[in-house]
Amino acid sequence: MTANQLSYSEALAALESRGRFGIRLGLGRTRALLAGLDHPERTFRGALIGGTNGKGSVLALTGAALSAAGYRVGLTPKPHLITYRERLQIGGRPVDPDTFARLVTEVLAVADRVARRHGDPTEFELLTAVTFRWFAEVGVDLAVVEVGLGGRLDATHAWDGGVAAITNVDLDHTDRLGATVEAIAHEKAAIIMRGDLAVTGAAGAALGVIRRRAGRVSVPLLVAPPAPLLGLGRDGVDVELPNLGAVRVGLRGRHQAANVAVADATLDALETAGIARVDAAARRAGYGGVRWPGRMELAEAHGRELLLDGAHNPAGAAALAGALDEMGPLLRPGRATLVLAIMADKDVDGVVAALARSAMLHAARVICTTPSGGRALAADALAARWEAATGRPAEAIAKPADALDAALSSASDVAGGPVIVAGSLYLVGAARAQLVPDPLLEPDPPLPGHGSTP
Repeated sequence: MTANQLSYSEALAALESRGRFGIRLGLGRTRALLAGLDHPERTFRGALIGGTNGKGSVLALTGAALSAAGYRVGLTPKPHLITYRERLQIGGRPVDPDTFARLVTEVLAVADRVARRHGDPTEFELLTAVTFRWFAEVGVDLAVVEVGLGGRLDATHAWDGGVAAITNVDLDHTDRLGATVEAIAHEKAAIIMRGDLAVTGAAGAALGVIRRRAGRVSVPLLVAPPAPLLGLGRDGVDVELPNLGAVRVGLRGRHQAANVAVADATLDALETAGIARVDAAARRAGYGGVRWPGRMELAEAHGRELLLDGAHNPAGAAALAGALDEMGPLLRPGRATLVLAIMADKDVDGVVAALARSAMLHAARVICTTPSGGRALAADALAARWEAATGRPAEAIAKPADALDAALSSASDVAGGPVIVAGSLYLVGAARAQLVPDPLLEPDPPLPGHGSTP
């Protein structure tokens, strides 16, 4: 380590300190950062994936198939669950702490120069520059990059990989993206750039907006409707895909039929663009062996089945509710326990209403909690919102660790039924760090004045 290089803990603290600048959409600062780094984003191609829900699943499915085909593929899943390093991966393995700290040190030096003309780069803008510099440095074959927020003004849109994929469009982040599906679709469709190939799983009014954008920039658009669903299982779904026939997908929930259709079409577009070719055998291997922590993830802790899923907006919560009822007969019998947290700036009532439609959760014990980070609705306020919306009781246990302990210790009360952790990826991350050992994803050290990673 050089005299000026940050340690890993210092790099984390430096990034988090940029959070005080909040979310400031716009591409000027990111483009200036990348220019100051000699444009690492121009050294590789790939796919930029936007949409309301399913972006991460499409990224994981596409990346798994590319890796199975032998490509060294850079991935940018977000948000992270227990360590910042999750956001920079090659072939499913996160960046190591020393490399991460060095990259942050290098990018911060450029950020100080950028700030004088463009203002201080935000946390996400810095991380985007760090990611692209690492991918260029190690020489990835291609990248699959997930949009952070919206598309048009998101930092990732400073990169154009040649393929733009939009999973779907629903109401989320309405304070920043617009109050209608059409307005949000306009923001997301902007990632389609002249010279690209485009893919979407969107339907209805959103599809119309995306079609018009593709037409304006003369980009071929491939519409990928959900794959026909052949079967639902405890460990994934079976679908039928063009040119492949029956395929096993190692992600849970019928909504994965839509995500794998977009992923398969994205691979087709990458081949047409001359970026990568993934044959049928590699696609089958990737789709069947895909791993996506914290998203309909089934684990075991203290003799209980644990189902982890972010479900942070109404559409995601509706998908989880449907999956719970379909998976119910495949899980161990007993009364379910729901451990729930929701960020205050989300559609809290919409998420609650969607989850409350699950038959499995009608008689569930509900424990509301508050992950660290400052944006979460207080546990007692969330419990009151649940009770008002459903007419069913909910407990409030502020600390996630205590809430999870209470849920897992209630086996005698609920005959050992499943524990569902949902409503926030911050909560899912806390649960994973506490209950699901993963040698590739060691939790970050606590920062001064902070608790454990959310």
